[in-house]
Amino acid sequence: MGETARVRDILAVREFRAVWLAEAQSVLGDQLARVALSVLVFQRTGSAAWPALAYALTYLPDLAGGPLLGGLADRFPRRTVLVTADLLRAPLVAVLAVPGLPWPALAVVLVVVQLAGAPFSSAQAAVVPVVLDGSRYVLGQSLLKLTNQVGQLAGFALGGAVIALIGAGWGLILDALSFGVSAVVLALGVRSRPAADVREARVSTLRRLAAGAGTIRRDPRLRVLVGLAWLAGFVIVPEGLAVPYAAEIGGGPAVAGLLLAAHPAGIAIGVFALGRWVPDAVRLRLAGPLAVGAVVPLLGYAAEPGPGVTVVLLLVSGGCAAYQVTASTTFMRLVPDAERGQAFGLAGSGLIAVQGIGLIAGGAAVAGLGSPSVTIAVIAAAGVVTAVPVALAWRRVYRSVPS
Repeated sequence: MGETARVRDILAVREFRAVWLAEAQSVLGDQLARVALSVLVFQRTGSAAWPALAYALTYLPDLAGGPLLGGLADRFPRRTVLVTADLLRAPLVAVLAVPGLPWPALAVVLVVVQLAGAPFSSAQAAVVPVVLDGSRYVLGQSLLKLTNQVGQLAGFALGGAVIALIGAGWGLILDALSFGVSAVVLALGVRSRPAADVREARVSTLRRLAAGAGTIRRDPRLRVLVGLAWLAGFVIVPEGLAVPYAAEIGGGPAVAGLLLAAHPAGIAIGVFALGRWVPDAVRLRLAGPLAVGAVVPLLGYAAEPGPGVTVVLLLVSGGCAAYQVTASTTFMRLVPDAERGQAFGLAGSGLIAVQGIGLIAGGAAVAGLGSPSVTIAVIAAAGVVTAVPVALAWRRVYRSVPS
């Protein structure tokens, strides 16, 4: 990660510290809410397919939200975008806690919440390389990713027990409060800057969208990095089927929470190991092989393993999936600042969208196959077939990435 960059150095930067603190506390609420939604829908419907579909609604709206709304992070001051998105999401998530909320209404609110998250993610991703440079940026992005994964680990590991104790509704209330806290931290800690994109206001959203897509299309390095990131659509399927899979192997919400925690735990370990002991050039070279390695362990679900073996499979998959940090930091370094929000919106929304598609595919497949374990293994096989050519493409272009 570079000998000149240390964690205490980047945390001494007030703006990055605010972004990090906001991320650290809000991710806990987000993961708790995902467990709450999965349990709530499974309890109401008794179906293995509907929890996966509900989980997908926390991802799929970015198919439109990222491309159409990500550019707001370039057109308006990024602090304003961050705070406004949080203030919008806080009351909407609280609505999800209303007892007896009909499924169609719940789905609509979920979609709006996720749409509001698209410009937030773009603005956050665009702010970090402005306040941190060089090796400090790589370290900062790694710390954010590590924090996100540790937060997911804590949220998922404790989620089942917490939801069993306080109920799904209160879990959603806690998530709503986390958005409010995030808004306050960002408003106080991030400096207001002019919008990065100085083009005239009459430039349409579609033209900006086309410009962002053109930036990615013209650079083969960016195209392959996007492909590497989007392989997450295969890796996420076990999350959407965690509750029914736990039931298949004789477990309940606590086992599901443990399984949900295993993958982010693996990512956290992988991010730390890659950042602590692996040089930048080697991390770039390993991105392709690690992308394949993130999918291969999921083939083990075919044997319908118990909780212990399943946790190991997910830890290994997560450890390899740490390559996503290399992919995202390299992508953002290669994109000009004035286009970062839009480009990240396109790439990031595609990432979230393919995750949502993967969850929907898992939900639809398990309805036909009847077994969560078989479903995960079949989709993992398709993932391996897809990952290998993408990894080979990265092998051809990674040397042209500047250090």
